[in-house]
Amino acid sequence: MSYPIDHVSFGVADLERSVDWYTDLLDYSVDEELSIDGRDSVFVAPSGGSDDAARLELRELGDDPEVGDAWGHIAVRVSDLEGSYDSLMEAGVPDYRDPDSCHGRYAFVKDPDGHELELVKRDQGPTWSIDHVMMRVEDADSALGFWTRKFEYAHAGRWEADTFANFFMVSPDAADDALAVELTYNYDGRSYTFGDAWDHVGIAVDDLDETWDQLVIREAAIDQEPTDTGVYEGIVADRDGHRIQLFE
Repeated sequence: MSYPIDHVSFGVADLERSVDWYTDLLDYSVDEELSIDGRDSVFVAPSGGSDDAARLELRELGDDPEVGDAWGHIAVRVSDLEGSYDSLMEAGVPDYRDPDSCHGRYAFVKDPDGHELELVKRDQGPTWSIDHVMMRVEDADSALGFWTRKFEYAHAGRWEADTFANFFMVSPDAADDALAVELTYNYDGRSYTFGDAWDHVGIAVDDLDETWDQLVIREAAIDQEPTDTGVYEGIVADRDGHRIQLFE
């Protein structure tokens, strides 16, 4: 079974401001609007992607979100790294980490709420589509096992430095422009904190009850049993506490 990630969920202080930022600067379009338990969400995404391409959920918090360090960033695809970064600077986005400071391999900007966006040069997927989401983990073996055993993800690459390692995991049957999971493991044994700036990654399934039963057999940690909140959803968590929403 394929479990490509449907969306990444950001908490934002001002929903209208965030929607304008992503639609104006990254040319995203509004894909869906929801209101659950009095909290509004807007899903935005670039046009031209496959059915497996990921969206971004912007969830209004009402207060400034607290950005912890258990989640790292999302990466967006560009064909021209320097040109894309310069276009954001010209549009008034504050300079953060330009391509030169990243050895010409990537660059970073922040959205109005402090979420980090990495710009990566890719051949697949439309410009600004979401390439991967980074999660920091305290045990690399456990984190790799979670995505392999629970969701049948496959290793797509690794990069190791003197002080940390990155492991990329993908749903093997998904399209080329599907989102990958980047697991970052620091060797110094540090722990991480969760704020409310990030909430979850979401996976759409055809039959939640059937999928949920399989996750229970695979001993996934249950955060929220399947329930109808306006969307029929359930939530599991990895060992580090990152929440994965499954919904019909």
